Amino acid sequence: MPSFRVETPQRAYDAIVERGSLARVGDFLPPRSGMVFVVTTPDVFKLHGKTLHQAIADHKHKVLFFPGGEPNKRLSQLEALAEQMIEAGGDRSSVIIAFGGGIVGDVAGFLAAVFMRGIPVIQVPTTLLAQVDAAVGGKTGVNLVSGKNLLGSFHQPLAVLIDPEVLRTLPPREYRAGLYEIVKAGVIRDAELFNVMDQCAPAVLAQEPATLERIIAAAVRIKAEVVTADEREGDLRRILNFGHTFGHALEAETRYERFLHGEAVAWGMHAATILAEKAGRLNASDAASIHNVVAKYGPIPGLDGIEAERLAARLRSDKKTVQGQVHFVLPVKIGDVAIVSGVDDRLVLESIQAAL
Repeated sequence: MPSFRVETPQRAYDAIVERGSLARVGDFLPPRSGMVFVVTTPDVFKLHGKTLHQAIADHKHKVLFFPGGEPNKRLSQLEALAEQMIEAGGDRSSVIIAFGGGIVGDVAGFLAAVFMRGIPVIQVPTTLLAQVDAAVGGKTGVNLVSGKNLLGSFHQPLAVLIDPEVLRTLPPREYRAGLYEIVKAGVIRDAELFNVMDQCAPAVLAQEPATLERIIAAAVRIKAEVVTADEREGDLRRILNFGHTFGHALEAETRYERFLHGEAVAWGMHAATILAEKAGRLNASDAASIHNVVAKYGPIPGLDGIEAERLAARLRSDKKTVQGQVHFVLPVKIGDVAIVSGVDDRLVLESIQAAL
């Protein structure tokens, strides 16, 4: 049972990778918990709700359904959930269980951060992307029309329970979207993980148990190490945004309707890799390797009708842009990246055009 400790000023907790851990959620609830609120989507609860219900049967609980999807990741949905909590007797002793993919984790985590000025949350991610990235690290938030996750808070969970078994019910497209985040982890910090994603693609795509658990554990370890070193993205944690700066622009430009988050990150990794090579920071061989491995887990939806100039303009409203300076995470070799600002706008536009 791989377990990775996340140490932050706000809270220390474990991210546990264990088959069957869904059935142990109740073990992680505080002993004097009040009403437990499970925030989930109807599809997730239909598949796995019985197991979770049995796990927390000894605790008074209520299921709150969130419709899911990036277009619903808005303050209006957060308010609706909070009103339901009040109606059901929620108070400062309540606990939230975020039970679903990355969107559910972001929304439920933000709800926990602001309800009664903050109550505990346990993250139980059910998509691969959420397991290896979104559920670990305490980032929570909702979207504005202007961009992704522009309203949010850092709110660390009591625990993150990662059960690879639930991935068997994940649609293939959703599964592949999560694999891109594992590729990202390899590019930014672990050449060995990158090589596994390169050389073992058939086993990865087939969810071969030993391989799947190995790559999930490696990605979670990386996320735990980075968050422990930099909880609030002041320095090192920014490397986790490889592919995200471009990807978030793509999601916003297409109104969060065409691409899954992981697919947008995949395209963003292509764009960032092209920019790194154009800027003279990455050799052609490593650039080709990144493009090749990302492509192994495709395809992503078509990019027709998307204008490079509009994507370039959207980079300015990304939450990682500071005083007008866009900060890019660019690979310098497999397993290492640099955070770069002041990049020539012409190179950025050319890279977006090439990636499209």
